[in-house]
Amino acid sequence: MVARGDLGVELGLYRVPFAQKLLIQRAKQAGLFVITATQMCESMIEAPVPTRAEVSDLCNAVWDGTDAVMLSGEAASGKFPLEAVMTQASCTREAESVMHQLKQACPYVSIGGAAMLRPPRMLNCGMALKRQETDHSKRKTKVVASLGPSSWSEEMIPKMIAAGTDIFRLNCSHRRGGDFERVYPLIRKYAKEMGKHVEVLGDLQGPKFRVGELAGDPIPLVNGDILEFGISVDENDNIRPGRITMKSTTEQNALMKAAKVGIDLLIEDGLMKVNIVEKLSDTELKVKVIRGGKLKARKGINVPDLEIDCSALTEKDVEDAEFLLQLDPPVEYICVSFAQKAQDLQELIDIMDRMNVPADKRPKICPKIEKPQALTNIDGIISLSQALMVARGDLGVEMEVERVPFAQKLLIKKAK
Repeated sequence: MVARGDLGVELGLYRVPFAQKLLIQRAKQAGLFVITATQMCESMIEAPVPTRAEVSDLCNAVWDGTDAVMLSGEAASGKFPLEAVMTQASCTREAESVMHQLKQACPYVSIGGAAMLRPPRMLNCGMALKRQETDHSKRKTKVVASLGPSSWSEEMIPKMIAAGTDIFRLNCSHRRGGDFERVYPLIRKYAKEMGKHVEVLGDLQGPKFRVGELAGDPIPLVNGDILEFGISVDENDNIRPGRITMKSTTEQNALMKAAKVGIDLLIEDGLMKVNIVEKLSDTELKVKVIRGGKLKARKGINVPDLEIDCSALTEKDVEDAEFLLQLDPPVEYICVSFAQKAQDLQELIDIMDRMNVPADKRPKICPKIEKPQALTNIDGIISLSQALMVARGDLGVEMEVERVPFAQKLLIKKAK
């Protein structure tokens, strides 16, 4: 058993992943049954769904060759033991289903179908005891840190740089009150003073879909119930028992217009799910509760099976993009959220053209892959991109978390 709890204490957390790979490989060479254990789904002691990192951890353990993954407190004393078991079963099943494709992606090089051109280097478990690397100058993988109230003070920014931040993310969802105008010069100032090359990434919010306000307390959604789901007819048409509403916006009207019978609507990162059973008009639906819960105000909606016919950049995104493009020096990256096709990135290019941004001052365009449709259209998206973000949050809601680790590997390989 690879018991990562005490091993992490004794060896140091950062050295455990490499040790895990070596131990599993050595055990399999000896014909042993291998169990990987400790904190496989730790968050599920308190939550009914795993984190994206936990799902990736489970899948990578399977791809390493483990024969079993073990639940500890998640099953023994957690609040969701059944869900934890179901998560492990789903993740390991999904990982096994694509393992042969991963192996085919990195085949041995042979001559005449016989011997390998160069045998793989032999590994031994003692390699896991190598001295932990602490020299940041040898690190090639960049650290991206999102700035917010906990980190964007004049005191914290230089500390964040000293700690190893390579790229600061400005989340335009929270651009208000002049914070970006205050913070951006501080980033450039302290990076210069400290002799560090620090870049900035502006992250456009993209089209968001949310339920509206509550008429009263949060309402329970009960499995099997049939509810109204529609655009608010006025400011008093709020969420109440039997009816879910959304505010009238360009994006949300487009969602309702595109909605079809049989499509699932996922609410609050997929914690709740309703299925469209009847379309009454372009603004009114009847839905059946498939996975219930307690519905609160302003929770997000995802529609995995629908390509919604609306601009990738909202009015707010256009305003935020114009702000980012006017900064001096310019930001190094601009992210386009929920990109589904090449045209979504062309909208940002058109703004740069309209503003006459010189080629040498144009930020790198970085689409955020958050929709299944982007995987189908990835060649066109990459053709207009200089970077790419695997945004596992919404992607996990839209695709199911079990499929994200394999998608992540494919996207990274394709982008590289």
